[in-house]
Amino acid sequence: MLITDQFNNRVIEVDRNKHIVWSFGSNDSDLCNPGPGTIIGTNGAERLSGGLTIMAGTGIPSMTVPGLPNGCVDNRVIVVNHDGDIVWQYGQAGVTGSGPNQLSVPVFVIQLPNRDILITDQSNERVIQVDRFSKKIVFQYGCPTCNLLNNPNSAEQLPNGHILIADENNSRAIEIDRQGNIVWQIGAEHGLNIVAFASQLPNGDTLITDSGNSRIVEFTPDKKIVFQYFTNKAKGSISSPLPTNAVELADGDISIADQFNNWALIIDRDKTTDFQYGMTGVIGNGPGQVYAPYTAFVIGDYTGQTPPPSTF
Repeated sequence: MLITDQFNNRVIEVDRNKHIVWSFGSNDSDLCNPGPGTIIGTNGAERLSGGLTIMAGTGIPSMTVPGLPNGCVDNRVIVVNHDGDIVWQYGQAGVTGSGPNQLSVPVFVIQLPNRDILITDQSNERVIQVDRFSKKIVFQYGCPTCNLLNNPNSAEQLPNGHILIADENNSRAIEIDRQGNIVWQIGAEHGLNIVAFASQLPNGDTLITDSGNSRIVEFTPDKKIVFQYFTNKAKGSISSPLPTNAVELADGDISIADQFNNWALIIDRDKTTDFQYGMTGVIGNGPGQVYAPYTAFVIGDYTGQTPPPSTF
């Protein structure tokens, strides 16, 4: 499993025996100096071909981590190899903006099958597709003054080429076509509150991380609930854990990152926990510990996600 250990400023790969077998970043919640071997407050990461890992240096908001009242800025999307060398980058360390090669709080990133990079650029209120080679923006939905999105938190490309966006603070998931038209959406009228992540399942259903309600919920295309799991009802859970990511796996299980319960889970459809990394409600950076994990993906399993190309 690949976990973004957000406030420990690292991405970790753990095996099913809960050993860390690879990591990138500082393992230091006090770091405020983004550089070649570091990542600050990473929210999204995914394993690509050839052992490469793509990740978003989101930064740490002010008044979030004790001892960092002003937070820390990163604003990079980077691809690193197994040795931790940066082999591709978009955005500049510590620079905030919306111009060429600039980002403002990138929270999620994937590589598309055509090798372009899709970035959810949260504080710029946009989702952008960046050409892998020229680094030019070839598609954009939203902008700082467009009023189309409000704190977008993830974006996946669907098999039909449309983009599925978790429009977090509008409490909705929207599917847009390549002309920017909304062709499907679901939101607060169906009980959603703070939509942190959305993915489309092979059967056409949509799996949504409904953070404000501490739940993972699956909707059919006609918006009927067929599954839901409340992370705040798990044994030992805090009252408001704020889950941030959930995906269905090839075997039907669901992988969940539950930010302030400080664990990553795999549950089956009977809601039994099959795997847990992190100690429930415990902040730490030692063995078996994380600090606000934001995403958790099983490496090589892209069920419900946009599969990357076979070569970077």
